[in-house]
Amino acid sequence: MQIQEFDNVKLKDGREAAIVEVYDSNHFLADIGDGPEDWDTIPITIDDIEKVIYQSK
Repeated sequence: MQIQEFDNVKLKDGREAAIVEVYDSNHFLADIGDGPEDWDTIPITIDDIEKVIYQSK
């Protein structure tokens, strides 16, 4: 699975996340939450991702 910046993904714990930075093919920074008031930016790995919901490119 190839993850790119601005992709939306579903995490294995059921949350959805927007990829905001790609460090390498296994490590990412993602925003989770419903909107700007409750967004949280977290580090995730490829192992945390179940599937890509929306691919930006």
